[in-house]
Amino acid sequence: MTSVKVYLDNEQDTVELGKRLAAIITPPLILNLSGELGAGKTTLSRGLIQAFGHQGAVKSPTYALVEPYELAGVDLFHFDLYRLSDPEELEFMGIRDYFTENSICIVEWPDRGHGLMPEADISCHIKYLDAGREVEIVSGSEKGQLLLSKFK
Repeated sequence: MTSVKVYLDNEQDTVELGKRLAAIITPPLILNLSGELGAGKTTLSRGLIQAFGHQGAVKSPTYALVEPYELAGVDLFHFDLYRLSDPEELEFMGIRDYFTENSICIVEWPDRGHGLMPEADISCHIKYLDAGREVEIVSGSEKGQLLLSKFK
């Protein structure tokens, strides 16, 4: 397991971290984002999704649970499981259909889908630290380990 820690001073640093991650990831990939409310999970997602070519706003899919993006030959799915009341709800929405050979799945609040979500290749744990944030990026698979070895 490979681990990297990054300190973020502000929102722009968080967006830039998303762009840096986008530069190293390829499908199929699962990226888990965890941290307290307001820690920057959606901001990091925005940087990553826009780095893949999305031109519009990136909103948190809190109520829809998933927001799909078709970008440059990649199916990117942004999940926010915060409002999930029962992991079984994921079965009803056909959760397994999202994890394909051509997909990148960003999952906020992955612990809410416990038992039904595949293991992440990379996990980012965001926590408040002084006036900024500290992000611990951890590999969860062989592919994640290889990708993190390219992280700059």
